[in-house]
Amino acid sequence: MRATRGAARAHILVVALGAALCVLPALRPGAQTPWTTLGLLAGLYLVCELPGRCPFFGSYVPIGAGSFFPLLLAAAFLLPPPAAALVAVPGSLVGRAGKPPAAARRIWRAGQLPVTVWAASSVYALLGGPAALGGPGPDGQPDLPYALLPACAAALAFSLVLTALDGSILAAAEQLPLRRAWSGLLPRALGPHLVHGLAGLMMAILWTSSYGPLAALFVLLPMYISCWVFAQYHREHAVHRATIRALVQAVDIKDTYTRGHSERVGRACVLIAQELGMAQERVEVLRFAGILHDVGKLGVPTRVLRKDGPLTPEERRVIELHPEYGHEIVRGIGFLGEARAAILHHHERLDGSGYPYGLAGRRIPEFARVVAVADAFDAMTSTRSYRPGRPVPVAVEELERCAGTQFDPQMVRALARGLERHGWSGAATAVTADEAGVPPPRGGAAGREDGGAGSVRGLVRPQSPDGLDSGTSSPPRSAPSQSSPSRMPDRPR
Repeated sequence: MRATRGAARAHILVVALGAALCVLPALRPGAQTPWTTLGLLAGLYLVCELPGRCPFFGSYVPIGAGSFFPLLLAAAFLLPPPAAALVAVPGSLVGRAGKPPAAARRIWRAGQLPVTVWAASSVYALLGGPAALGGPGPDGQPDLPYALLPACAAALAFSLVLTALDGSILAAAEQLPLRRAWSGLLPRALGPHLVHGLAGLMMAILWTSSYGPLAALFVLLPMYISCWVFAQYHREHAVHRATIRALVQAVDIKDTYTRGHSERVGRACVLIAQELGMAQERVEVLRFAGILHDVGKLGVPTRVLRKDGPLTPEERRVIELHPEYGHEIVRGIGFLGEARAAILHHHERLDGSGYPYGLAGRRIPEFARVVAVADAFDAMTSTRSYRPGRPVPVAVEELERCAGTQFDPQMVRALARGLERHGWSGAATAVTADEAGVPPPRGGAAGREDGGAGSVRGLVRPQSPDGLDSGTSSPPRSAPSQSSPSRMPDRPR
């Protein structure tokens, strides 16, 4: 969040004032606020948030938003709305802020969470939740299953208000349209918040039972452990993204002619995957495949990658080893899964004339067939220092012409549908080599194309490393002596 944005500061102030109005009735004389329950819940929430401020504990405990929402929802079920809102204030003010500006973030949470808890508690009271909760003594049993209805409604209100406020501050701080800022927030949050609501209801039932508040803590422990596991999962994904980013940056530094190409290929792969109806997990792995398809260039001599003129036959044979180098580089990265085969096989052609193994038809892995189309599309539409990019319709027409021989027609059709639906912003104007100040190549410049465009019409045999597609799996070996760049008989099939 940018602290300098006046709109964001004003929005934080408005929400903080709204929170003050929510908690004010609990502080008035004669309000009959249950201070004992309020103090216990507020203190417990504060204690749960404090480890995030500690440099040692902050790396091991789940300190992100949502880790202790069951406590806040239990407060919404146990207390009147103003008192429930007050429970969230101390923990919000002392919890870990994350990125700067820390003060603005803490004030925001101290305004956002009380308003959210107040809304949830109000809905819960409106639906008769306190009466259904029961109370101490043998006759104070909770009214189940009716008690689930107000609890779930309160959790829904909690999720709606929280995501609405999250989207509003994002729109104010980043100047995004509200529709874009809110996009996807509620679907992602609703499921976890309903689970938190059920955990909060269990805490509230135990709290009001003859076992007392201490028994309610046993509900918090498994929720805390599950949040810790979830935090570890996200931390692992962050490490995965950092690994991918480091490899892509290394390729961009070494082969400056294709800077930005990898990210665009990954984006095109996602368009194709979504049109094919792939599961979200496979879409993410396919995106990794597109981003890393040229990582094998790290094993190719720099003088060959940056050569200005046409490549010699020996240099072409060296550059055609980059799919195998890439597969060798990523072989030990377990989370890439199917992406490893795509890195190895994305220069195979549907008619069997590709490399490194000359696979044909369905023998080519599905991910490799997707990456081949995305690679060729970006190669044709990207502007280089030595030639302008082709318009998107022209590139799609060329892919369709080569469908069935070089490219899988199903993947080409999926890309065309995805482009019609979502467009392709910036692809035709993205300058790659110029970003690094690389001079235009001399002689054979017209043949320089990255990705799979090298064998598309007019570019049948590219004159530089950028015009190669990628292939199969096996460790890299010395360049073969055969002259054919697309079929190498000495390699296993």
